[in-house]
Amino acid sequence: MKFAKFFIGGLCAASMMACGGPKESVVEAWWLPDRDPSNNPVSLFGEVPESIVEELGIQDGIPASMSAYLVKVDGMPILFDTGFGNRLAEGLAEQGVDAAELEYIYLTHLHGDHIGGLMKPDAFPKATVYISRPEFEAWKNMESGNTQQLQLFEMYADRISLFEFGDVLPGGVLPMDAKGHTPGHTVFEVGNYLIIGDLMHGAALQMAYPEYCASFDMNHEDAVASRVKYLQYAKEKGLTLAGMHMPGFVEQ
Repeated sequence: MKFAKFFIGGLCAASMMACGGPKESVVEAWWLPDRDPSNNPVSLFGEVPESIVEELGIQDGIPASMSAYLVKVDGMPILFDTGFGNRLAEGLAEQGVDAAELEYIYLTHLHGDHIGGLMKPDAFPKATVYISRPEFEAWKNMESGNTQQLQLFEMYADRISLFEFGDVLPGGVLPMDAKGHTPGHTVFEVGNYLIIGDLMHGAALQMAYPEYCASFDMNHEDAVASRVKYLQYAKEKGLTLAGMHMPGFVEQ
């Protein structure tokens, strides 16, 4: 597979069919980096042969980021993940979105670098937080390692909306099962974008060789299957990839 090119910042508006009618919706998306892009070490992905490292030119590491994405559907803002929240408020403000007025936050999963921005008191006082039911149930029932997640559930107890894979969310967003990185990891299709969360931690390696997993993946077999599935899905549908550890948008 030939490696894709990155696009930094917002992409041009894309069209999608609005749910329930013939009207076309305008969908715009912006990459919101939570910190400066950096390189992930190749060692994060296990024993990668030197021949592959040289082929891909990743001797100095794999370009990565820690990010969220803002999508507007007909002007309605939806935030996908929150990073640690280091730069989130200013990133939203640059696109004319007041965090205090934001109503929709969709989570790909519940790791700390995706929910951190939610943990600040009164960060999003009007937002409903959408989580896949499998992800919510898995973290709620873990025996350990879920302190932050349980705190999140308490903080947003009356503003959490659990969805099933295949539901259509506000804005015509379609959530799909991408388990592996976590038990209920979710990718979201909206317009011409596929928000893929942590499907990949090193696109320069994993787009060409999806069989390599980052050590963060909880179930490597499922993570590989999801990666292969959605890379092919995006390619067939011509979707632009938006991953939380990519240095921008990616087209295959």
